[in-house]
This record gives sequence, structure tokens and C-alpha cells, in this order.
Amino acid sequence: MSEGRCEFLYSDDLADAAVFALRHHDGEQHLNVGTGTDVTIRELAELVAVAVGRRGELVSETSKPDGMPRKLLDVSRLAVLGWTAGVDLREGLGRIYRSFMETVSTIPA
Repeated sequence: MSEGRCEFLYSDDLADAAVFALRHHDGEQHLNVGTGTDVTIRELAELVAVAVGRRGELVSETSKPDGMPRKLLDVSRLAVLGWTAGVDLREGLGRIYRSFMETVSTIPA
């Protein structure tokens, strides 16, 4: 599985950061919105497996290219203003999975 690293942000945190920036940022410098934490694709797959209750083995596809080695934003400007993400990756994946299961359960067979 890829050793590339990616950062993931829960959508509610993105919306919260946008409103926060509108209220607290009056400069012309850009603000990166993120968690400031990244994970490998394998770590992501392991977190997804835990969130959905999968107990099987994760198999790496090593014949595919890894892509960019790292995708991590510098969120220091937003942090100095007082904003940080409120939902970590594990919690966000759990929320998404629960929402998916609730939605699926309402669809007629």
C-alpha cells in the first residue's frame, strides 16, 4: 500500500474554518485549512477497516505508482488566529460510516 502521506479534513471543519476566517482574518495572505496531521494510505485503510468493523487482511497493491510523497498543509496562520480542526480522522470516518448506514437503512429493498 502506498507510503505516500495525505491529510484529511472533515467537511464540517472546513465550513467552520471558512466562517471563522471571514470573522477573524482581514489580511491578504492566504489561509490553508487542514488538520496539520497526515497519515499514510495504509494507516487510512486501517482506520477505515476499524470504522466499518472489517476484520480481514489488508493487501497492498505494489504495482501502482505511489503518487505524491506527501500532501500536508501548513495551517500555522489559521492556528495563530485561534482555529484548529475539531474532528480527527478516526472520529470523522466513524461519523461518515454511521451516516451512510443510517441512509442505507431507509432505502427500500
